[in-house]
Order: sequence, then C-alpha cells, then structure tokens
Amino acid sequence: MTDTPLLIADGLSKNYGTRIGCRDVSLSVHPGEVLAVVGESGSGKSTLLGLLSTELAPSAGRVLYRMRDGETRELASLGAAERRLLMRTDWGFVRQSPEAGLRMAVSAGGNVGERLMAVGWRHYGNIREEALDWLSRVEIAADRVDDDPRAFSGGMRQRLQIARNLVTRPRLVFMDEPTGGLDVSVQARLLDLIRTLVSELGLAAIIVTHDLAVARLLSHRMVVMRHGRVIETGLTDQVLDDPREPYTQLLVSSVLAA
Repeated sequence: MTDTPLLIADGLSKNYGTRIGCRDVSLSVHPGEVLAVVGESGSGKSTLLGLLSTELAPSAGRVLYRMRDGETRELASLGAAERRLLMRTDWGFVRQSPEAGLRMAVSAGGNVGERLMAVGWRHYGNIREEALDWLSRVEIAADRVDDDPRAFSGGMRQRLQIARNLVTRPRLVFMDEPTGGLDVSVQARLLDLIRTLVSELGLAAIIVTHDLAVARLLSHRMVVMRHGRVIETGLTDQVLDDPREPYTQLLVSSVLAA
C-alpha cells in the first residue's frame, strides 16, 4: 500500500426525503487495501457503497479518485464517457445477486469477453483465450465456456461474475455481500478464491457485509456503521478483538454467541 489514497470520501451524506441513508461519512482507501463496511440491515452500508461507486448522487459531500495519470479528480466532475471508461477499466463491481452483474443470455465466455471488448480488444482468438484463462482462475471448467449462466449454480454464477469484473485488472473493486445467499461450504470456497485473487492482483477493494467472519478473512481495515453514520473504524483485528463502541461490542458478541 502507498501513502497516497486511491479513493477519498469527504463528508458524504444521502437523504431520502426525511430518512437518512448516510450522514457525514469520511474515509479513504489506499492501493492494495481491502476495506470492509459492516453493520446490520438498514445501517447505511449499501447506501455508502452506492455513493462511493457513483451509483447514487450524494446529498452532500464528495468522492475523490486518483486516476491512472496520478491526477486526483472529483467523481461528480467526470463526464459520462469518462465515468463509463472508469467503470470498464479501473473499477469492478461484484453484486450480491450475480444475475444483476451478468448478462444471463450471454455465454460464460461472452460475459468475460464483453468487458475485454469494451476496453478495445478485437481479436476473437485472443479474447476467447483470455476468457478461458479467467474461467480457469475462478474454477469453471473450460468445457462450460459456451454455456449460459442460467445453466450454472449460484456459486458458479458468482465466480463468473468475479471473472467478468477482474479480467481488465481493475485497481478498485466494490463488493456488495459477495457471499450472501450461498451455502456455507460454497461461501468458504468463494471467500478463499476472492482473497487469493485480490492478493495476487494487488487490488483495492471495498466490501459491504453483515458477516464479521467475511470481514475478518478478507479485509485489512473495517468501518462499522449504524443509523447511517460511521461509529467505529480501525484495523480489522483490532476492531473485532477489542471493540470500543457498545454497538460494535454487541455485534461481535452476537457472533460469538451464535
């Protein structure tokens, strides 16, 4: 990790009428760092992820991102074409439901190849070869390359979504409950795969999860949210092993008691 942040949130807030989705959140993420955002349902963690990834427009505050040329830009100032290019190249977004992150009527290889074509790849043989390589990385057999994701299990669809997002080697990946809804044994396999790929590629990642075990396994640093606010932050092991805030203590103790 370098000393210069890759992404900075400065005073982010989001209101839905009178309801507060997120209030005055400031944080930073450095290259190669994995940040977990944890909290119960309704805590504001998904709203925060939407703001950081520009899927939601803030009611107040700003998000800054250090581009590949070294210039730090406010994301709200980017034009539509610049933002699309950023999402296709520098960013990935792994969603809880793989159906939301995949083209379900397009083959597995096509799902991976589409992202390559979006960044300028044109040679069919090279695209297919790269897609096959990434299917192998996420433990999908080569003979499934022409199968539709509709024929895949939930775990396979999630692994395919990961391949689709990482094939362009982004610098930052957003993950929204990436193991949610999967069987425990499938979760464990997927988490090990995510941890390996993030480490191998040197990715920065922001992971939203309600599962503290996921946060401990994957993240370097943790943000705890409640009622739209960040109430505690620190190194993941420190927060989980010695939580300061009563709410965090309750979260940790509820896991231990389960």
